[in-house]
Amino acid sequence: MCQHFLFSPLPFTSLYCKVGDATMALRTAGSVLVVFLWSVTVVLGQDGWSVTYTPQSICALKWSTVDLTCSYTYPSGYTVTTTLWFTKWGTGVEPKDLGQDPEYAGRLVYNGDKKNDCTMTITDLRERDSATYKFRLLTDQEGGKYTGEPGVTLSVTGLQVKVTPDQFSEHKTLTCITTCTLTDNPTYIWYKNGQHLDESTSPQYKDSVSSNYEDSYSCAVKGHEDLHSPAVCVQGQRCNRVTYTKRRICVLKGSTVDISCTYVGYYSTTSSFWFRSDKSTPEDLTRDPGYAGRVEYTGTYRGPFTLRITDLREEDSAEYRFTFKTDNFEWGHSLPGTTLSVTGLQVKVTPAAEGQKTLTCITTCTLTDNPTYIWYKNGQRLDEPTSQQYSSNTLVVLGHSVDSYSCAVEHHEDLHSPAVYAPKNTSVSVSPSGEIVEGSSVTLTCSSDANPPVDKYTWYKKNVTSPKASGQSYIITNIISEDRGEYYCEAQNG
Repeated sequence: MCQHFLFSPLPFTSLYCKVGDATMALRTAGSVLVVFLWSVTVVLGQDGWSVTYTPQSICALKWSTVDLTCSYTYPSGYTVTTTLWFTKWGTGVEPKDLGQDPEYAGRLVYNGDKKNDCTMTITDLRERDSATYKFRLLTDQEGGKYTGEPGVTLSVTGLQVKVTPDQFSEHKTLTCITTCTLTDNPTYIWYKNGQHLDESTSPQYKDSVSSNYEDSYSCAVKGHEDLHSPAVCVQGQRCNRVTYTKRRICVLKGSTVDISCTYVGYYSTTSSFWFRSDKSTPEDLTRDPGYAGRVEYTGTYRGPFTLRITDLREEDSAEYRFTFKTDNFEWGHSLPGTTLSVTGLQVKVTPAAEGQKTLTCITTCTLTDNPTYIWYKNGQRLDEPTSQQYSSNTLVVLGHSVDSYSCAVEHHEDLHSPAVYAPKNTSVSVSPSGEIVEGSSVTLTCSSDANPPVDKYTWYKKNVTSPKASGQSYIITNIISEDRGEYYCEAQNG
């Protein structure tokens, strides 16, 4: 959006007028096409191509984050145009970029560049992420493509406590086991009845434990205490234990969440409640003023015992734990529970093809339960297929579009994102106002309504191809007669 401003030294006159395509024509007129011609001999198979994975094999915990560290080289004279990671490659077609795979939506971050770094990060690992990952680069030369072999093999595992009977006594041995050997020689943490017990570099608990019916044990890896194993009984199935339905939950600000667990007490329970782990001492949430009127408990012993929080706020993001008491026992407070993340929705705008944009409905965490996304144009729901990303082949946002776009999640339509739109209501102010005298100075200031906010203001003088200045304000000092003319600003956002 642009606005013209005309001034001339004494007497002072001003003229405001809207312009549309004229600005685009002027900007186009200011563009320069430079073509470089050179000759390159492409010889594949020679030295210069390489991809190095460090390490080539990784064993990581389920729900943790992993870095696939990678570097690459290519012959001089080439320009890298595309970089991608993949796990599957069909015959006769290019492999599918994992960055476009819905299975990895919101969980994959490419930290590399188009020069030599190809490191990729995967968050919230699932067991089905176990695969061999390979990096591929494409260049501007015909046949200039390369895939790094053999790739990096990722294995994703959970933790389990294995109880081994001692053939010579009533005692048993505990071992924290995985389906692969964890990378980086971890330190193991042991819990007894929800209470921190011991740490060791050995996956086997240092002491044998008695075969009683009351105690339960679980293990974790230092640095990933929230990814602990399920608690197991040493003898029978009636031991004291708490099992959380979900370890992590991500929900929308303003919505309602249910956090649940099941628990077993060897003796009759006298009390039970939920609390935030960041409190110095466990405090029943129903008595916390910050949750007044927003918290309730439902459920019974041995069944799902649920904490319901309504009208969620971002400050509700925390880890929630459950505890219960009997006449002679209290469940420990150090075993991690369920981590709740509360997020709003935002529309991220990224460039696609020339004159097009791609819209993505983003959150600060990956929403639970694979929601269906809804898109709105100028407040009206769109009927096109709904996904987290609104692709450029169905959406064209021109630089001077007056349309606005927002997103929501199905069943939470009232919690939609703020709308994004190109700059509008662009205006120019002048200081000082009134007559402008030769030799004096004047400041032109541009303002515009936009979301995301305007990140670039450019000033032009009519009939002059190149910009006069950038920035929200343009100061013209020591004015002379040649400065008279018509000026306007252009506002741009993402």
